[in-house]
Amino acid sequence: MNIKNKVVQPGVIAALGAALLFGAGTPFAKLLLSSVSPWLLAGLLYLGSGIGLTLYRRLKRSAAVKLPRSEILWFSGAIVAGGIVGPVLLMLGLSGMPASGASLLLNAESVFTALLAWFAFKENFDRRIAWGMGAIVAGALVLSWPGEARFAGLWPALAVLGACFAWGIDNNLTQKVSLTDASWIASIKGLVAGTVNLVLAFALGAAWPPLPDLAGAMIIGFLAYGVSLVLFVVGLRHLGTARTGAYFSVAPFFGAVLAIAMGETLTVPLLIAAALMLLGVWLHLSERHQHEHMHEVLEHAHEHTHDAHHQHAHDVPVAPGTRHSHAHRHEKLTHSHLHFPDAHHRHPH
Repeated sequence: MNIKNKVVQPGVIAALGAALLFGAGTPFAKLLLSSVSPWLLAGLLYLGSGIGLTLYRRLKRSAAVKLPRSEILWFSGAIVAGGIVGPVLLMLGLSGMPASGASLLLNAESVFTALLAWFAFKENFDRRIAWGMGAIVAGALVLSWPGEARFAGLWPALAVLGACFAWGIDNNLTQKVSLTDASWIASIKGLVAGTVNLVLAFALGAAWPPLPDLAGAMIIGFLAYGVSLVLFVVGLRHLGTARTGAYFSVAPFFGAVLAIAMGETLTVPLLIAAALMLLGVWLHLSERHQHEHMHEVLEHAHEHTHDAHHQHAHDVPVAPGTRHSHAHRHEKLTHSHLHFPDAHHRHPH
């Protein structure tokens, strides 16, 4: 698989699309902070994603989703870690430290995501992937470096790092359910996280913002948190957790480029960050992971087309290349081809 073919791989496109939407949402959300409290804004962004995706699914008449019993615990853990624990810890940290230090510490999310994927969930990686991840994180650090980073105490910094760790857990647990309808996953996470954060914000004395700001937050949330999360889940499905997290880590760069388009000044750190991130993305795109591997017998249900990994009979004929979803069985198979640690390639090395 050459780089050109890898760029059009659906997982890469989805992960970069998620980063683009999330990064672009940041400067727009920043404009709302003058009239909306940070915690209330977090709740509105999540709720906007949940409501928007729920309406989209209704209009599209999407099929009802029944999460397999074996995946309920994974999904519940992802919602608690990423939708509740993460935002609460972040707000606790931000309340006791300057934004300059917090912006640097938030880069730890991608590091925790990769480390958990590699060492706790046994996802494959090699030196090229590790160096690529390092280059992207270094670019994010350069981009967020304020010149003087102030942390003002140990506990606020630990709270922000705790939030990043919670989101790292969220990303890895979400990968466990990534074969389920991505829009359903994102809508449920948005509704639950948005409701919890709104309740917490109002408990702390927040008030409803003006209607234009309320509508703006919901729209930004739908695109930057909802659609972005849908694409992120698709990336998890095709690329695995660490690689998706690495591509998603370029989100601050997209946000910075948009901020420049909105009137901010082009800076040397942005150019350095761009070079480092491009190097990291190139290292990932140029990866060639191929060896003989064995697929164990597996039964599950997800949307698929018939390919080398999906060769099964149907009661009703299905046209070649048609995407469809049903419970199916994978027989034991041994072969060799280029692959990622996706949902069908979680084998040991």
